[in-house]
Amino acid sequence: MENYGSDAGFSAMIAAMFLACLIPIIIVYVITAAGMWKTFEKAGKPGWAAIIPIYNTIVMLEIVGKPIWWVFLIIFPCTSFIFAIWTFNLLSKSFGQSEGFTIGLVLLPYIFFPILGFGNYKYLGPSASEAGGLKPRDPFGPTNYQDPNPPQA
Repeated sequence: MENYGSDAGFSAMIAAMFLACLIPIIIVYVITAAGMWKTFEKAGKPGWAAIIPIYNTIVMLEIVGKPIWWVFLIIFPCTSFIFAIWTFNLLSKSFGQSEGFTIGLVLLPYIFFPILGFGNYKYLGPSASEAGGLKPRDPFGPTNYQDPNPPQA
């Protein structure tokens, strides 16, 4: 008769395999979080926000100039892929980078967030407002446009 419940060697092997997979994951997370921390600080936001799971998305949306309700679009499974990539694109534009940098942020965030955070890139402001997301755009040129709500003196 065999005793299947007392095999300590098999349990030790499973635990060792789990730790062997967990250590590289932790290292990648720490590198990515450090890069996001410095990126948030460059944008004038608190760096510790990079390690809080949902709050880091809210802070990133503030950095790129999108409304906070976008966090629901990023969390919702059907729209998360598109809006997360869109947010990364706006983040790279906010630091003056191109779409190639966006591809790097999406595919290799553990490399490109530290490059963005520790590199000599400067935060240029929310890219969504520069793209016309917060102000009305004049289709006839900047000289013919009159603001319907002029600032009060």
